Amino acid sequence: MSEHDTAQDTVKVTREIPGITTLRLNRPEKHNAFGPALMQDMIDTLETLKQDVGTRVLIITGEGRSFSAGADLNYMKSMIDFSHEENVADANRLARMLECINHFPCPVIAAVNGHCIAGATGIIACSDIVIAASDARFCISEVKLGIAPAVISPYVVARMGVHHARRFFLTAEIFDAETARRCNLVHEVVPPDALLVSAGQFARAMLRNAPDALDETKTLIRRVAPVHVDPQVREYCCELIARLRAGEEGQQGLAAFFDKTEPPWLPGEDE
Repeated sequence: MSEHDTAQDTVKVTREIPGITTLRLNRPEKHNAFGPALMQDMIDTLETLKQDVGTRVLIITGEGRSFSAGADLNYMKSMIDFSHEENVADANRLARMLECINHFPCPVIAAVNGHCIAGATGIIACSDIVIAASDARFCISEVKLGIAPAVISPYVVARMGVHHARRFFLTAEIFDAETARRCNLVHEVVPPDALLVSAGQFARAMLRNAPDALDETKTLIRRVAPVHVDPQVREYCCELIARLRAGEEGQQGLAAFFDKTEPPWLPGEDE
């Protein structure tokens, strides 16, 4: 696989070093926001790569200036015209994408460039090693838009812990890479121009380890410290985001974002 080989339109796959595959989210003009096409391309690509004997370590990063802006808000705004069942099916697509990353048999390294917003924090929480550029910025922003970080919550809470999740889920504040490291979302913070170099160093180090042992060790970790995402939890999370984003607050929040106006729940100046 050469540096020019691609997977689907919204996902770019390259292999410059034998054994190390790089998967780039490839909607740079949309800050790699994921709509249905990107999520399905990710699922299909990950399912293919897990059978690929040439992939022993996977690096996930973003093409362009951002890792990912999370869900495509234009698409989410259109959800008001979808049935509840269609909304739930779409949420299940995100859940499936995260499961594919979380259960990928080889080590997964997330190399976070630029912004990592909302649902994108789910991707890094499902990765085994997370390296962030020092200028990367993070935000679990859903409540600002009148929705909730539902589908990503089992993975992000497991990674950050309840203590940090309570703060960042509820404040929707922007935080830097060092704060993300202190909150256990990120393992290493490096200069921006060293991001992929550092990811490559981790990947090459893991190539020295036995591939079956790495797979079994990932399974071991999931067994002894499971993420709480059983079928009932998954159903609850998907139903919740489907209801909220098609509901009044969700649509008001998304409309305010696009219209660059204040959402109706903000207190008035005299309050």
